Amino acid sequence: MQLYIQNCKEYIEGRIEEVDIHLQDGIYSRVSSFKEGIKVISGENLLIAPSFCDLHVHLRQPGFSYKETIYTGTKAAARGGFTTVCAMPNLNPVPDNIENIKKQLRSIKEDAIVEVIPYASITKAQRGKELSDIEKLSEFCCGYSDDGNGLENKEIMKTAMLKIATTNRILAAHVEDNSLMIPNAVIHEGEAAKRFNVVGMPSKTEYIQLKRDIDLVKETGVRYHMCHISTAQSVDIIRDAKRQGLPVTCEVTPHHLAFCDADIIEDSGRFKMNPPLRGSEDRAEILKGIADGTIDIIATDHAPHSKSEKEKGLKSSAFGTVGLETAFAAANTYLVDKKIILLERLIHMMSDLPRQILKQKTVEGFVLLDLKAEKKVNPNDFLSLGRSTPFEGLMLKGSVLLTVKEGRVIYMDGGYFGD
Repeated sequence: MQLYIQNCKEYIEGRIEEVDIHLQDGIYSRVSSFKEGIKVISGENLLIAPSFCDLHVHLRQPGFSYKETIYTGTKAAARGGFTTVCAMPNLNPVPDNIENIKKQLRSIKEDAIVEVIPYASITKAQRGKELSDIEKLSEFCCGYSDDGNGLENKEIMKTAMLKIATTNRILAAHVEDNSLMIPNAVIHEGEAAKRFNVVGMPSKTEYIQLKRDIDLVKETGVRYHMCHISTAQSVDIIRDAKRQGLPVTCEVTPHHLAFCDADIIEDSGRFKMNPPLRGSEDRAEILKGIADGTIDIIATDHAPHSKSEKEKGLKSSAFGTVGLETAFAAANTYLVDKKIILLERLIHMMSDLPRQILKQKTVEGFVLLDLKAEKKVNPNDFLSLGRSTPFEGLMLKGSVLLTVKEGRVIYMDGGYFGD
């Protein structure tokens, strides 16, 4: 594959410049002029940027390969423009010791199309009772998380933070106080819960435990990363922690920046995730937090389930939605197109900042994006085994045309390139 692109945009070191590009296979270079007779395409709507990095995905293998596999999940990642993803530890067996994480790493080496860096669990079997082999696991993981479960015991969390602080890895916290959870809660405690006659989750289940964690960060100095922020109060707590200079970062998912609970239009599992879609005031504060830099990165919380697990309505479907293949288009549509942030900032949030949180110094790939392409989201076209998404049927602007990792094309849009 060889392309000459005139007036293409290139993102480099936080700015976007207009350049002429020669692209051949997995390598591109700037050119000063084109030879006569060469076919040149317009790059008016195209952008070359560093490939994306997702700090929060569920690849389900080992243990739950009927939902997703390392191969299908990383194919979806490549299609989404990602060349690095961090895999959450809610697996079977849980990567809470050397033997288990090495089993996972062998599968990653055999099947992954993109770079996959696993999280180790904070506690054994993610049960919140006994710490994992934190020091021994540090060389094999990007950080530690009990994602899917809030860590209830304050003393265990403090001890975990002290140990993790010595590894220079992150603690990626799923913040949820189960003691405040109402039994059988399925979506946010708000408008949609009343409309569909289901039990709602109060916002305090998130922000009260977050406040506890921030107090512990002050004592321990751990690098603390909050997963999938969803409430207005949480944004305020993170904002205040940053003002104090604490080593705190956070992420938001595309679905939480795009929707609130008023957007739940049907009794369908595609609108059920944890944390849930919150109220309109929460979404407004999230957008404010993105605009003022409180919220650091976009992360998908890609959480695939089987069709049967997601077709049981709000009450009985599994929690989770897929997001790798729609992430850039959704963020571009709801942030850049609506002038919440500039395109440069979006690329920074999806490429540079996630790697900085991981302390990765180099980017090993690039993406070619069509900024103006509009497509209707059709889950049947996904490469992921998961099909459940609140974006189903919506028009999103922005498309990944090409993903390159270490000089090798790992995804190419056949509709665009004709291959």
